[in-house]
Amino acid sequence: MSAPENAPSAAPADPPSVPEGASAPEGTPVPDAPSTAAGAVAASRPEPESGPRPGPAASPGAPAGAPADALADASAAVPAEVPQGPEASAGARRLPRAAGVALAAFALLAVTATSAAVTVAVGRPDARTAVAQGAPSPAAASATPSAAPSPSASPSPSPVVTLTTPPAPAPKPSSTLHGTVNGSTHGGDLRYFFAPIPDGAESFGPADGFKMTDEDIAAEYEGQKNIMSILGSYGYKESAERSYRTADGKANVRIRLMRFSNAGNAAEFAKGATFSESESIDVSGVPGARGFLFKPEQKAYTGAMVGIASKGDVEFEITVEVKGDPDKAVLGDVMKRQLDRLSSGG
Repeated sequence: MSAPENAPSAAPADPPSVPEGASAPEGTPVPDAPSTAAGAVAASRPEPESGPRPGPAASPGAPAGAPADALADASAAVPAEVPQGPEASAGARRLPRAAGVALAAFALLAVTATSAAVTVAVGRPDARTAVAQGAPSPAAASATPSAAPSPSASPSPSPVVTLTTPPAPAPKPSSTLHGTVNGSTHGGDLRYFFAPIPDGAESFGPADGFKMTDEDIAAEYEGQKNIMSILGSYGYKESAERSYRTADGKANVRIRLMRFSNAGNAAEFAKGATFSESESIDVSGVPGARGFLFKPEQKAYTGAMVGIASKGDVEFEITVEVKGDPDKAVLGDVMKRQLDRLSSGG
């Protein structure tokens, strides 16, 4: 330890002992020539007894292998400013016994402190190592990729069964035709008086039917080149036709309407109609109706039935074609529905 700056000068101490054959350590200040007072102090000190020179006392606590540098450092720590006495020229001055003991004790303390520092430095575990061995540091935690969750088999969704309502049958197109019944006279559009198509039946051509031309009429009465003249003699006005297939698909139905000038002419024309190669049959439920049957040559062929009648100024003719022998009840049902339509007009 060095004295504070500007402190009062202390009495000079004796210089440290230097072993024999060794020179004073480099850097040791050499004092100037002693003053008179210093010489008096040196002369008053008793000479040490002759004998072996005291060396550093061995400390039982110091390790045997203590480095010499530690002792040298301890020796260098003792103040070296010693005024030279008359014996300075004769060699190193011997230290008093008390000074040697104090120096040895100081060196022992320095060595002990150094050993303790080494022991603490070696024996104490590094705190940073302990942290590294414990929880990972934030940097390491951020650098370490987290384990991705293993894919787990997710249950497949059960098929969703959607119950759909079957589409409703398409409504029948409403007719825009108009007609009237006034006694025996039918006014308006002749197609208006067709009997309604049964539910589920399939219409051939327009649902309302179609008006027939003179060519269409002449084609039906083949072999009669003057058919239009004959019709004219009855007061013929117009004709209309509609065809459909029944819902069970077993019969095709064709309805033809002819309008005349009056009810009498219509009735007379209906009575004069004839068909070759046919059999006459009764049509129940329709007054004055006449029926004709066309049997097929074989059961697999198509047979036909024709019914003719009149209501007021309209003559109606219905043809039913079926596979095999026709059932007269089928013809009778269609004839009655058509008669009702002509009678009421709706």
